[in-house]
Parts: sequence; structure tokens; C-alpha cells
Amino acid sequence: MDYGIEVAVSDLRIDPQAQRTLHEARAQRIAEHIVPEAIGLIMVSQRDDCQKYIVDGQHRYRACQLAGITTVKAEIHHGLTLDQEAILFLIKNRESHKPKPIDEYHVGLTGGVPLFVDTDQVLRKHGLTLGSTSTNGVGAVSGVLRITERYGAEVFDRTLTVAQAAFGRSPETWDGMILGGIGQFLGRWGNIVDDKELARKMLAAGTADKWRAEILSRSSRNGFNNSGTGSRVTTAYRLIITAWNKGRRAANQIAE
Repeated sequence: MDYGIEVAVSDLRIDPQAQRTLHEARAQRIAEHIVPEAIGLIMVSQRDDCQKYIVDGQHRYRACQLAGITTVKAEIHHGLTLDQEAILFLIKNRESHKPKPIDEYHVGLTGGVPLFVDTDQVLRKHGLTLGSTSTNGVGAVSGVLRITERYGAEVFDRTLTVAQAAFGRSPETWDGMILGGIGQFLGRWGNIVDDKELARKMLAAGTADKWRAEILSRSSRNGFNNSGTGSRVTTAYRLIITAWNKGRRAANQIAE
């Protein structure tokens, strides 16, 4: 690694596979108040073809372009693979300005991070993408990753299977609160739960739209401090317990 090397701004490159999405408005705000001496070091990977790719600092780099600054100081790393560049980006940004969940997800895939790779494999198995809610897309990036991280890819796989069996394939099916509740339920009680029965009982309690409305209603009734995502997932989890227990003898019921 070479530290504090002055490089031409025009020599720097961006690889979208190892970077978050560039937000032009943010770069413009930086450019409006930029002080050349306070830019700091741009973290760069010099690849085998001698091209210099930014690992961290692309918004400062873009701000320099907008402000007409022609050179910057850089921390240059040599011999990194694309995977290593992506992992270095994640490490650096977790220490400072955390990227958006979807950007972290895509960069984590490039870096081969198991959490992101395992989640992606399950999504692909179900014909789903991550980042926006649609018939074939799940928008709850953090919620989905939380299921895999806490309970494993198998539970996430079962979660998607139960949701689709209960509500069919629609944007409402992939609601983050519902998926989070199913994931928590299966993560805790999956060893004694039949997934097909769970799907039938959830459908008997209402459509995905009805579930979502009930989760929001109950969460809001619990007060302002309980209106966050975590609270709503917990509310969904409790509603699933209620649905599962309906018609069962007390000895066979699951306690909250």
C-alpha cells in the first residue's frame, strides 16, 4: 500500500460492482463547500492493468470534478481482487458512513460475503429479487437479511414458501413485517411446526392486506415508541402465534 500519493482526478475510475450508487445531489453539496486541504485520502485499488479504481471516496471524487479540482491525495492498494475491493469497501463504510442496505447487499454479493450470498441464493430459488416490492420483488432489504442472519438460510427459504402458500404471489405477500413475523416464528418454533398447516392457518386469518392492516393497527395502539419496524415484526409474530394456536388444545399451544 502507498499512502498519501497525489493522483490526477482524471485517472480515477469507479466500478459499480464494488461501490454504492453515486448520488449526484450529495456530490454537488460537497462541491459547494469543498476545501482542497480537507478532502482527505481517497482509497484506491490499482489493478493489474494499472487503472486506479476508487474503493472509498467516490462522492469526494465527483465533488472534485464538479469543483474543478484536478488532483487529490490517495491511499493506493495493490494486488486486490474485485472481491477484496468490495470487502474493503464494506469494512471502511461500516466504520464511517454506512451505505444503504441495498447498496451494501450488492457490494456484499460481489465480495462473496456469506450472509448476502446465502440470501441471494434463496431469493433466486423463489424467483425473487431484492430492493423493491413487486410480484417478484422484496423491498424489505434489512428485514430479509435479518432473517438469514439470525435464523439461517433454511428458515428464510421456509419463510418465503409459507408466505406464498398462504397468500399467493403478489407484492403484499412479500411485505417486510409479515415476512419478519414468519421468520421469527419459524426461527423459534420451526422444529415443531408444519409449514403447510401454518400457511393454511394464516390464510384462514385473512389476506396479506388484512394481516398488514392488523399489524399496523396493533402496533400504533401500543404507542409511538412501539411503532418501529422491530415492534411491527414482533406484532406479526404474536399474531402468527394466535393463528397457529386457534383450535388447538391448551397443551399443544405455543406460548408467546
